[in-house]
Amino acid sequence: MLPIALERSIYGLITTPVLHLALEHGIFDRLLADGPLPSSSVAERIGADADTVERLLLVLAAFEVVRRDADGSFHVPVEIAPFVARDSASYVGGFVNHMVMDAPGRLERLAEYLTRGKEAADAARPAPYDEFYRDEQSTQDFMDAMWDLSYGVSQELAALAGLDGHRRLVDVGGANGPFAVAALRQSPELRAVVFDLAQVGPHLERTRVEHGLADRLSFVAGDFFHDDLPAGDLIAMGYVMSNWPDRECLELLRKAHAACVPGGRLLIMERLFDDGRDGPIATAVMNLEMQVETRGRHRTPAEYVELLTSAGFVDPEVRRSTRDKHLVIGCKPSG
Repeated sequence: MLPIALERSIYGLITTPVLHLALEHGIFDRLLADGPLPSSSVAERIGADADTVERLLLVLAAFEVVRRDADGSFHVPVEIAPFVARDSASYVGGFVNHMVMDAPGRLERLAEYLTRGKEAADAARPAPYDEFYRDEQSTQDFMDAMWDLSYGVSQELAALAGLDGHRRLVDVGGANGPFAVAALRQSPELRAVVFDLAQVGPHLERTRVEHGLADRLSFVAGDFFHDDLPAGDLIAMGYVMSNWPDRECLELLRKAHAACVPGGRLLIMERLFDDGRDGPIATAVMNLEMQVETRGRHRTPAEYVELLTSAGFVDPEVRRSTRDKHLVIGCKPSG
């Protein structure tokens, strides 16, 4: 027998596409609504081949994503259900789609990075966001991934941040608004503006309408490396710092400092490495993904604190969520 860690590393190549198929074809929908069910009943209810459905479910059961009962029926464990239920704020379907449909092609670049280095290998490739937003479908897929990756944990992060007393949130690179919406739900007196590239505007508008935030959520188009940021007493950056090297991060943090009113705060929301950079798994994996998707990396809390203080923020503080996205907070002095 292979050691379990090596076994999961080898066969995980298959498991993620299996998870994607189960999400896309309604296998989890049926198990959540009607389960426990035998695989044959799942297949009948989604109109799929029974043999293939059973094989998919057996893989998911081996990886403990679903459970198989003594009578052969399958069900979704309680701890898994929120992440595979389409109407849940914690649903991961969009992120899984992004990883399965987009990541494999980009990961092929790693061999070239090993021999030539990223800068040389990527010299002729489009900039990261030109690739993400290359057409309407790619933009929509990226927005879906960002919402599914961020909205659930954003509700916890908004509570952790303590938004009382703040009036104007500027969500820099805020995409279709997962954190902005969570913050507005948390704090009824807050108003929010999402600052992002122009291609994001129609997607933020849909969010604004769907969540009934017409008078509280707005959009400003711009490029945060070329344009000034809107002013606010609360500046947020979720999964922005991890897209860029330290030099660009420091430049952006200095812009945030200029846009932040005296006494205001900056919220960095990111995955964090442990102090020894030996985990957690999701951060280590996505750190590699950042190399092929962007120009950035994930960092330890201490590295973010150093960037914040170098940009002029004071009283840095780390507040950890129960998920894999956390808060690093900096304050702009009042005087």
